[in-house]
Amino acid sequence: MTVTNTGKAEAAELLIGAGTAFDVVAIGTGTTDFAATSTKLNNEYARDTATTSTETTDVAGDTAQFVNSFSITESKAITEAGVLNEDAAGIMLGAQTFSAVNVVSGDTLEISYKIDID
Repeated sequence: MTVTNTGKAEAAELLIGAGTAFDVVAIGTGTTDFAATSTKLNNEYARDTATTSTETTDVAGDTAQFVNSFSITESKAITEAGVLNEDAAGIMLGAQTFSAVNVVSGDTLEISYKIDID
């Protein structure tokens, strides 16, 4: 995942008790790699509030997990996902592209995003 500049700044705000928590996952069909200056997905298809939790990777509770099930309403090749802090606009913490996951209307696509704090 590429962490964005605005995502880093919002994470710093959260560390001092300000800012808005990251709890939204978005998916899209873009294929352009992300840069630190990216502020949104390349071609967003859907976003929704995720179920959030922590998991253990190296030490107790060091990994943030974001899970959401998207109800698909049309055929798409999903190739990107990101984590944001609001449903409407929001600051993007980070995003990544990946090999196409082909979906059709009526499918449910579950995205599980994990961020290990090293």
